Amino acid sequence: MCGIAGIIDSTLSRDRGDCLLRKMLESIRHRGPDNSSTWVDMPVLLGHNRLSIIDLTDAANQPMEFEDLVIVYNGEVYNYLEIRDELLKKGYRFRTQSDTEVILVAYKEWGSGCVDRFLGMWAFAIWDKTNKELFCSRDRFGIKPFYYIHQGDKFYFGSEYKPLKLSPLFDNKLNYAQINRGLMLELVSYRDETYFKCLKILPERCNLVFKDGNVSVSQYWDLDPSKKFRGNFEDKKGRFLELFRDSVRLHMRSDVALGGCLSGGLDSSSIASVVGSDYPGVPYKTFTIYYKGKGQVDERPWVKEVLRSYPNMDPVYCSPSDDEIASAYEHAMRSHDAPIPRSSVISYYFLMKAAVQHRIKVMLDGQGADEYLAGYLSCFERLIGGYLRNLKIAKTLETLRCDAIRRNTGRRYMARKGLASALKGERDLYIDEFLSDRLAVGFDNDLEFELKRFRGSRLKQHLYHLLFTTFTPSLLHYEDRISMAFSIENRVPFLNHRLIEFAHSLADEDLLSLGQTKYILRASLNGRLPQAIADRTDKQGFVGNEIHSLLRGPLRYLLEVPFSFDRLSMLNPDKTKDLMRNFKNGDNAQELMVWRLAVTNDWIQKQ
Repeated sequence: MCGIAGIIDSTLSRDRGDCLLRKMLESIRHRGPDNSSTWVDMPVLLGHNRLSIIDLTDAANQPMEFEDLVIVYNGEVYNYLEIRDELLKKGYRFRTQSDTEVILVAYKEWGSGCVDRFLGMWAFAIWDKTNKELFCSRDRFGIKPFYYIHQGDKFYFGSEYKPLKLSPLFDNKLNYAQINRGLMLELVSYRDETYFKCLKILPERCNLVFKDGNVSVSQYWDLDPSKKFRGNFEDKKGRFLELFRDSVRLHMRSDVALGGCLSGGLDSSSIASVVGSDYPGVPYKTFTIYYKGKGQVDERPWVKEVLRSYPNMDPVYCSPSDDEIASAYEHAMRSHDAPIPRSSVISYYFLMKAAVQHRIKVMLDGQGADEYLAGYLSCFERLIGGYLRNLKIAKTLETLRCDAIRRNTGRRYMARKGLASALKGERDLYIDEFLSDRLAVGFDNDLEFELKRFRGSRLKQHLYHLLFTTFTPSLLHYEDRISMAFSIENRVPFLNHRLIEFAHSLADEDLLSLGQTKYILRASLNGRLPQAIADRTDKQGFVGNEIHSLLRGPLRYLLEVPFSFDRLSMLNPDKTKDLMRNFKNGDNAQELMVWRLAVTNDWIQKQ
């Protein structure tokens, strides 16, 4: 994992361009402290900060050349060894053991089609010296970021906002459509939009070509809802376990120390359980955060269930003090580039801080599973909505009964939610989740938010949009920024396109069954995953009571900053002040909205 930056600008002199590129690289030095290098052939300048993970020799430094191609690349292509073997059979020769060189040679052999063969996370740019063409690509789920500014025949790109803010093309005009989406929908980006009008993000699963002053963007991959797995449930369990174990195996490829986040929840515990069972001789440090005090988050009892099963786990626990949290916020905000949508970012910050203190360079994390294996309560609502649309009354009643028994949710409540899911489209359902927030601050603007049409069941439509639009992109944004702030490569084994294609080929009932979420995961890991964790129905995560503890404790100063209502004109001043006053007086009903208001106001005042 690394940081990349590039310039194509014929108006710059070589000296000025080289100086600018080095400043751009310095702004993201944290992404790659092991080496920083540039390649210049005016008007093209490419720069790279390296975090050495695979092939630690200087030969694997970037920018890297192969014949008439030059690459700067951030990420990991985990199946690079298999692709390398295929290319060796075609007569190619390699001078390094890196995945970077494999990408370059693969592009030489297959052109833009090379990305179809890659399994991993990436954001890269390849300059073709012969055709005077820049080819850029971002992985299927947007795990690695790629930002750019295009103006006429000028093109600037980088791994974060920071290097592009140094570009002469950058201006500070805010994108209020995105600010609205961030405040009212928790989105950190949307399609190719960011918080600045001039700054674009290359969407996930897309390639970009810059040639002769023109930019063209094309999507190279998507899920196919028509594909269905044929087999019984035992076959499905076997195939899921095979794919999941293989994903963990590939994600463990590293020439440096590797550890993992362990919350005691289903997802991180599943990864740790496969590591523990398949690699019992490999030392594996796990990192867990907890908070002291009544009602606070403390997952250590669940973590110990995993540790008892797998003695090769070496646990590290961290519990930040109020003073540590107060001092960490500013660094986390600067690292994040955009307003921090949830306080869980602060918890993740301290996990990464602990990992770097223990000299861990690569971390495995469980993000992504909820969004395609149906890990949220809203998934049951969509399942019931789908049954109602198809007049499957018996299945509707059975699902309501099982959900009420296992999750202690009211049948009437779930029935109302299910009926709404049957009658409304996914866009309206998502926006409705934030209705009370909009009313509380008097927001009545158009949110400029649409969802791509996707065929499939009511549930599968929901999962598709969670994965690509409404939830996963924001999670991946903060995981990238915060892990990279500590020069750590974060890997997410659940975000493997083979796994996700398989999950989408399953029946809805394979994902949600008998009141259980992520049923296929629980069933497939039976015997590996501690039973106490497999049976969990609560979904705690990192948040818990953390928001009001933070905003009434170490971060209370955020509530004292006067609101920039001139720059946040979408808010009703009186209603917003009332909301903040009520929170200060102990009303936690809309604490998530209070958090977003406070951090957005703070972020805007710093621009």
